[in-house]
Amino acid sequence: MDAFYASVEQRDNPALRGLPLAVGGGGPRGVVAAASYEARKFGVRSAMPGAKARQLCPQLIFVRPNFEQYKAVSQQIRTIFLEYTDLVEPLSLDEAYLDVTHPKLGLPSATLLAQELRRRIFETTQLTASAGVSYCKFLAKMASDLNKPNGMAIILPHEAEAFLERLEIGKFHGIGKATTAKMHKMGIFNGSDLKQHALHELVRRFGKVGRFYYNIVRGIDERAVQSHSVRKSISTEETFNTDLATTEEMMEQIALLADDLQRRIERADNPGRTLTLKVRYADFRIVTRSKTMDHDIRTATEMIELATPLLADTEALERKVRLLGLGVSNLRREREEQQREPAGPGEQLMLEF
Repeated sequence: MDAFYASVEQRDNPALRGLPLAVGGGGPRGVVAAASYEARKFGVRSAMPGAKARQLCPQLIFVRPNFEQYKAVSQQIRTIFLEYTDLVEPLSLDEAYLDVTHPKLGLPSATLLAQELRRRIFETTQLTASAGVSYCKFLAKMASDLNKPNGMAIILPHEAEAFLERLEIGKFHGIGKATTAKMHKMGIFNGSDLKQHALHELVRRFGKVGRFYYNIVRGIDERAVQSHSVRKSISTEETFNTDLATTEEMMEQIALLADDLQRRIERADNPGRTLTLKVRYADFRIVTRSKTMDHDIRTATEMIELATPLLADTEALERKVRLLGLGVSNLRREREEQQREPAGPGEQLMLEF
């Protein structure tokens, strides 16, 4: 979807159409969750501090997010997808992969189906969507960003190699700013440069993800579209209007987070064995500390007991804290799923250099 949150707000409030709009908070602690295309012309982007966004665009209009409305629209869109294929893998409220190899409706052409889906979405929601069509997830994702907003792009198998070789390394999906900087130091500025590096070298430099880089630059991505996924973690966090400076303040907030996390675990009926404490300092640096138990963590009392030494293992007691978060992972259902699905022969034989 194109600038989804902002587009929903502009659709529902005609007075906002054509104006630079940000969904999120414009105060000193606020963050931009989404920006309209009118705002993006000024350099406003999602995840940007609200104060910086105002500097870039003084006339920027901020609106508070309405996630219930966004979820409702997302469900309308997902219902349309499911009319054409059962193989739908949502990535977020506004994005999904669809495998249309064997569509339930329409012609067996991914390009024609993408056009049909975009038309249906607009008719149903009055919102525009962009689509990418290719033979694998990675290239479809790359194609979906080529002609935004309200556009479509196709990368055919015989076009993939040339497309990837000339692509700037920072534009590869999955390669962020830090990795881009590291690759630049290695002399890697585009796909062609990346292709010159052997698999064992990329694994040595980047770990397991090096194998992913080696494959994607060759257009190799064998990940299937997963119509269901097992939840990996349950978490909650809070950003504070005033930085926390004392142990008492931090422990009070951790207790509140633990109560909230216990309720989330109970609703999901899915406890986990690993508790993770997240701390963001006033300078925005983030650290995490974790503890794994031999039993499921279910109660706020145990979470507080585990989080206390984790907090002491950070610099939070000497520095001001902007955000605290608690989460559980190594969830029961994930462990059960892993027991039901043993690794295939390829995975059993996989060796890291």
